[in-house]
Amino acid sequence: MIRKAPLGQFLSGNPFPNGLTDGLFYREKMRAIHRVAPAAIEGPILEIGGGRSGLASILYPNADIVTLDLDPELGRLQPPWARSTFVCGDACVLPFADDSFDVATLFDVLEHIEDDRRAAQEALRVVRPGGYVLVSTPEAGWHYPYFRIMKPYCPHESELMREWGHVRRGYRDPELAALFDKPPELRATFINPVTAFFHDVAFSRLGRRRRKVLYALAAPITAVGYALHGPSTRGTETAFSWRK
Repeated sequence: MIRKAPLGQFLSGNPFPNGLTDGLFYREKMRAIHRVAPAAIEGPILEIGGGRSGLASILYPNADIVTLDLDPELGRLQPPWARSTFVCGDACVLPFADDSFDVATLFDVLEHIEDDRRAAQEALRVVRPGGYVLVSTPEAGWHYPYFRIMKPYCPHESELMREWGHVRRGYRDPELAALFDKPPELRATFINPVTAFFHDVAFSRLGRRRRKVLYALAAPITAVGYALHGPSTRGTETAFSWRK
């Protein structure tokens, strides 16, 4: 059996710079993913749209990973420590046989794919019976910046969506359930109304010095918001787990 990394070890692998300030949102995402991921798996993992983060390798350090992405350049940018084989491919036409993997991941991927239903079904197809599909995605109702007072200092959310390559804002739970033909087994939210301020600042146009001042001023309440965030706390994004 291949065991999931302990939470602290997993969070320490946050690939986003300044993981407690600019990258706090990514730390929150990782914690939510950890909450829905199975404690142990038996076989290899397919990380669909994994880019160069190596997130699946951090979550299951001893697993064999196949990272699939459309951009062939990402093949030479895989983390040197990751147990990962890179495959250039399309999430909607996965080049693998049925039942090939124990886990398939779609971390912040579905909102970038026009034919999201096909991508979801392909992920299910290549996972063995009893295996898992892990997903993270924004909620359909998210907005940026979360706090109106930050609007003068932030790019418009449409600008960020273009930069990030979104083809849709996000999902409501029933919409995701329809993609996978059933509700998820587990769900855990992240980025709540308190910690969202750090997310606003991280993607603002403010310089580093001003961001540091705002982080320092908001740190006490943000720390409380982070510590008290449970799996079902109101959040702007969510992680899910489906079992085949």
